[in-house]
Amino acid sequence: MKKVYGSAAEALEGVLHDGMLIASGGFGLCGIPELLIQAIVDSGVKNLT
Repeated sequence: MKKVYGSAAEALEGVLHDGMLIASGGFGLCGIPELLIQAIVDSGVKNLT
């Protein structure tokens, strides 16, 4: 299993679908997954929880 990706969008390719539940952790401003969140928004998936 490949665990290193060139971008967040590449890592999410084929994983996201409409209506899914996403849980993502972080700690304060230094630990939030900003690039991951933006890649999810840019993917165009809808109805996420």
